[in-house]
Amino acid sequence: MAAMGPSRLELTKPVIAAIAGPAVAGGMELAIWADMRVMEETAFMGVYCRRWGIPLIDGGTVRLPRLVGEGRALDLILTGRKVAADEALRIGLCEYVVPEGQAREKAEQLAHDIARFPQSCLRADRRSVKTQHELGLRDALRQEWHGSKAEVTHGIEGAMRFAGGKGRGGDFEDV
Repeated sequence: MAAMGPSRLELTKPVIAAIAGPAVAGGMELAIWADMRVMEETAFMGVYCRRWGIPLIDGGTVRLPRLVGEGRALDLILTGRKVAADEALRIGLCEYVVPEGQAREKAEQLAHDIARFPQSCLRADRRSVKTQHELGLRDALRQEWHGSKAEVTHGIEGAMRFAGGKGRGGDFEDV
């Protein structure tokens, strides 16, 4: 038995999972590897490998507690129970629930929206979120600053566009 290849990758770009139908065992581990998850209302997740004595080996025991908290993660890992889309949304296992047949469309819409933003800044923020888990607050804040200080000069240009009226009132269409 070996880990799935993608579950060990540390990408620099955001990853959005579109979930239609069951995402169980390794499929669930792959879904929680993504930065965001869009589930169809008929989709579900679960640690179904529990039934067969197969351990989570694709990051499930690491990523799931970070995503939903240790108590909830242990509930899902130890019981192997089904987690419907509505519960997944409620506990933070997914970020969006959409009607059946629309997960990919919503995920692609999110990807297009994210792609409009200045990428080096977006990736610096994403990297800070992904790498701060084992750090204390002071070290995490220091890492955030060091990883993003080069972006501040780009941010000044964006702030000037905002001062000129772009993006006012939450309008992201012409930033």
